[in-house]
Amino acid sequence: MANNPNFEQLAAAQKANTEVLMAVMKTGFEGVQRIADLNMAATRELFDSTIANANTLMSAKDINDAARLNQSIAQPNVERMVDYSRRLYELMAQMQKEMTGIIETQYSQFAKTAAGAIDKTKASAPVGGDVFAAAMKSMLDATNKVFDQMTAATKQMNDVTEANVKATTTATSKAVGAGSRSKK
Repeated sequence: MANNPNFEQLAAAQKANTEVLMAVMKTGFEGVQRIADLNMAATRELFDSTIANANTLMSAKDINDAARLNQSIAQPNVERMVDYSRRLYELMAQMQKEMTGIIETQYSQFAKTAAGAIDKTKASAPVGGDVFAAAMKSMLDATNKVFDQMTAATKQMNDVTEANVKATTTATSKAVGAGSRSKK
């Protein structure tokens, strides 16, 4: 049974699939860890700024002074929130890119293996067997086209999302800056 080529191919395919699964899981775990680190740093920064802001507000001499101090505290808080959102998006985009890379590599290997198997089948097929091989090749070509279109659409969606995040960040920063200038 160890000399059975189908068994060996099945075992090799199973091993390759397991390796891909492990790579995806490792990438996902590392991504979650980076997000947790970001959240811990943001939480620490929020805690420190809350204490500093409370101390600043307690130094107010009257209601007008408190309002002015409150306004001066608001802009850095919004900027921190925008920065946190941008960094979170960057982490998520990086994680998605890494996972897509793993999957693309696996699909590429699958396509090569399938093409090789089709060629072997075509070469050793009895009369009329080449029709089956041609049908399989056509199916593989169609699958490749769909995969390429899906990959292109995913990349385009990421580009649009990134542009939207940048535009939102810029607009929010400008709005906060304009709001703080108009209240002075």
